[in-house]
Amino acid sequence: MLLAADPDLMAARQQMALSLGWHIVVACLGIGFPVLVLIAERRGIRTGDVAYQDLARRWAKSLSVLFAVGAVSGTILSFELGILWPGLMGRFGDVIGLPFAIEGIAFFIEAIFIGIYLYGWDRLSPRAHWWTGVPIAVAGVASAFFVVAANAWMNRPEGFRLGPDGRPVDVDPWAAMFNRALAPQATHMIVAALMVSGFLVASVYGFALLRGRRTRLNQLGFAIPFAVGAVFAPVQVVVGDWAARSVYERQPAKLAALEGLNQTQAGAPLNIGGLYIGGELRGGIDVPRGLSLLAHHDPSAVVHGLDEVPPADRPPVPIVRVAFQVMVGVGTLLLGLSVWLGLAWWRRRAPPRSRWFLRAAVVAGPLAVVALESGWIVTEVGRQPWIVYQVLRTKDAVSTASGLRYGYYALVPVYAALTVATIWVLRLLGRTPVPATLAAPVGENSQGVPVGTGRPSEPAGTSEPAGPSEPAGPSNPAGAR
Repeated sequence: MLLAADPDLMAARQQMALSLGWHIVVACLGIGFPVLVLIAERRGIRTGDVAYQDLARRWAKSLSVLFAVGAVSGTILSFELGILWPGLMGRFGDVIGLPFAIEGIAFFIEAIFIGIYLYGWDRLSPRAHWWTGVPIAVAGVASAFFVVAANAWMNRPEGFRLGPDGRPVDVDPWAAMFNRALAPQATHMIVAALMVSGFLVASVYGFALLRGRRTRLNQLGFAIPFAVGAVFAPVQVVVGDWAARSVYERQPAKLAALEGLNQTQAGAPLNIGGLYIGGELRGGIDVPRGLSLLAHHDPSAVVHGLDEVPPADRPPVPIVRVAFQVMVGVGTLLLGLSVWLGLAWWRRRAPPRSRWFLRAAVVAGPLAVVALESGWIVTEVGRQPWIVYQVLRTKDAVSTASGLRYGYYALVPVYAALTVATIWVLRLLGRTPVPATLAAPVGENSQGVPVGTGRPSEPAGTSEPAGPSEPAGPSNPAGAR
């Protein structure tokens, strides 16, 4: 294979995969966490409940740490684009430079208002302080939008034409940025970020609840982010369908790889769970005409197969196929968990009481991250062998300098240290003492409303004394108690 024959190309791609895969999790929290903070603080202002205010303060501190860490990993990525891929940036920098420049402005706005927001506690009126947090959330979404705009352009290059020497001429940066792949891809990413933030933060507090620490702070810390994740899970189904049809229209080779479809056919079946082995799709369940229906909303539509793509232009089907199945499978599980919550709330205006629901919620956080990473594998690996679809091959964009693999080897311990440091700092924040009024365990009445003290299965006042508070887990972003 090409990658095996070119160790520097493989190292460059692995380095970008490591950097993007690490940064994208922190970036998602940078998009979704401000929304959670604003919801908690707004509820505190409206109700006067100090638990919401305390939760917002804790989350804001964790948000500042994650923002600083994201700035480091984002800076690494910006250097890598120029150092590892001069064939891309040197040739097309004036085409796709605009979204990166605007993203830099959004980054500085976010940094400025994070400082104002943290400093403004107890120095501004509650409403004025809340409004200083709004630009943080807006700038976080804007940053994601403009970065995805550059990536969407790589999937749908527009806003230029190639001159006789193969270089871009008649460049229109605005047309390049607002390319036709941007809307579905950016929406898909932003919704995914809100889901990941919601389910990941909720999983920390769900773990604390499972261990019997049913404090007011933990219950709210679970309910708010999980509700956000659950609200956006069904939205993602609709957005995912939109994104899939966009791939069908503009990148038929990628869709064929996702579905393991070797032959072009009308009324193509949809295979669920099958693996692409030895050039054939094996196992799984076939849904007759399902792929044509999903791709074109027409059960008789023609779906293009891999037979129309030269072998040198085909994505690595087994990797892309597995990643796509994992993404869809996890998304389906998260949707089912959201429906479970919705049904329980509809019936008795309270979340499910089952410990199995809490167990599933704890697992949902890491699974949401797995789905996120799988989605980026689908997007990036599914475009191969092109770095700019059907315009520039990845092997032609990589640096010709020797020894690129040594940079990759050096970066691995850097990210390992960054991971350990981030978790360590978040755990320190998690040890912040909890006010006594929020540390006492609370029970629930028959409608699931918190009352008195005691565990949910016991009358108020019959519970055992609460033990000392401790962090909820190794990734404790907000001090679950």
